[in-house]
Amino acid sequence: MYTRFAKVFYFLSLGLFLFLLLYVYAALPEFATYAVNDAGMPLKQVSRDSFFYAAIGVFLVVNLALIVPAKLMEMKLSNSLNRLFPVGDVYRDKMLAWLFSFIAVANLATAVLVFYIHSISNQNVISSSEYNFFFYLAPVLMLVWVALLFYLIAGKIKQVKSGNILS
Repeated sequence: MYTRFAKVFYFLSLGLFLFLLLYVYAALPEFATYAVNDAGMPLKQVSRDSFFYAAIGVFLVVNLALIVPAKLMEMKLSNSLNRLFPVGDVYRDKMLAWLFSFIAVANLATAVLVFYIHSISNQNVISSSEYNFFFYLAPVLMLVWVALLFYLIAGKIKQVKSGNILS
C-alpha cells in the first residue's frame, strides 16, 4: 500500500523536474550563472545548453543509481535482498516505499537546484530571496528521509534478532 503512494510521488516528481527543467531552459539567457559576487554580478557562468545537458545527466545518474536497488527488490531479482526482505514481510513494503519516495525527494532537490540556477541567472526578473523556503526545504527533506531509513533499519534489526523474519 505504501509503495503505491511512493510510486505516485516518484512519478509526480519526475514530471515536476522535467517541466521545471524545460521551463528554466526556455527562460535562461544565453549563459546560466551559478555564482555571483556581493554586488550580484555573475562570477561563474556556463552556456545554457551545457547547463541543460548537465542537469539531465545528474538527473539520470541519480535516478538510475537509486532505482536499480528498488527494482531488484521489487522484482525479486536479488537473492540477498529477497532473503532479507521476503515477500509478505512488513519491512519489504516499507523499504520499497522508502526507496521510491527517496528518489522522489532527490528529484525534488534537483528541481530546486535547477530553479535556484534560474533565480540567480534572471535576477532582474526573479529574486532568489523570495524562494529561500524552497532552497532550505530540499536538504531538510533529505535529512528527514535518511533519518527514516535509520528508523526502518533499526526496526528490521529488531525483527531479525527476535527471529520473526519470514522464510
